[in-house]
Amino acid sequence: MAKGAGKNSWALFLLVLAGIVIGSFIAQATSGISFLSWLNFGQRFGITTPVVLDLGILVLTFGLHIKITIGSIIGILIATIIYHFI
Repeated sequence: MAKGAGKNSWALFLLVLAGIVIGSFIAQATSGISFLSWLNFGQRFGITTPVVLDLGILVLTFGLHIKITIGSIIGILIATIIYHFI
């Protein structure tokens, strides 16, 4: 079987998700260190105030908030490199 022929897209998704989480964690942890604080630089976007749908007996609240940092981008790159080599 050729290399990469049986790769699963779920594995890539999980690796990228792990890369985002670990990269964001490292960026947050190093934000107090002066020469590594650039890892926590990023942009935050989403719905600032949640949308509330009141149906009488059921209240639904919708909101989305995403913060992308340099650390999470590096985590995504490392995850995709790992995916291509396994």
